[in-house]
Amino acid sequence: MSYLNTVPLVWGLASEDCDLSFAVPSECARRVEAGEADLGIVPVAEIQRHGWDWIPGTGIAAEGPVRSILLVSKVDPRRIRTLATDSGSRTSVQLARIILRGRYQCDPEFFSMDPDLDIMLRRADAALLIGDSALRLDPAAIGGHVLDLGSEWWELTRLPMVFALWAGPREVVAELGKPRLERMFTRALDAGLADLDAITAAEAAKRGFPPEVVREYLTRSIKFRIGTREKQGLAAFLGHVSKLESLVPSSIGSAC
Repeated sequence: MSYLNTVPLVWGLASEDCDLSFAVPSECARRVEAGEADLGIVPVAEIQRHGWDWIPGTGIAAEGPVRSILLVSKVDPRRIRTLATDSGSRTSVQLARIILRGRYQCDPEFFSMDPDLDIMLRRADAALLIGDSALRLDPAAIGGHVLDLGSEWWELTRLPMVFALWAGPREVVAELGKPRLERMFTRALDAGLADLDAITAAEAAKRGFPPEVVREYLTRSIKFRIGTREKQGLAAFLGHVSKLESLVPSSIGSAC
């Protein structure tokens, strides 16, 4: 993925036998589905939807505030009727639906559009921004209600939230060898975490973020190791998604 939170995961892959390309999460999933990529860092809702296999050990998760998934509302969250969503990730949209149903007892209409907060809030009661678009906002300076969906998931479940994992079609994972892939991606992450000073400097300059924002985000907001607690959080999230999709036809198709 092209977001800041994937940089440590792929930092060490330059020394591995692979070719990298970068895109927003939904496009990563599309490329894997189309066979344009063998594997991707894929939103977990897409992994479930396609029945893909995922590689253990590494991914993108949070335990509490995540900072890069923000729901901004002009009205009390219980009164949201329309929600404009960033088209980048189906998982974040599903998470917003789970949070709004589970904590605020509302079920708004969702539609996707480009991530421009002002335009989104002109068209809808609330807006969902993810990734670098969310990181560019200062939550304390935004008027209205701002929900960090990492915090909201923690309050709902007391479990970590897993957002994305290395994954691909089962036959591809089997052919490439899951143990080999796990070792490769673990080495890549180890290299990234050992070189956070270089990552911070490079990504701050590239993305126009203050270096302290980059370091704080990569060291405190995001968890890159997927262990037992993260697997429990993943199972809980996918269980919520299954319940939602069995209740009503999904209204987030345009965000897939």
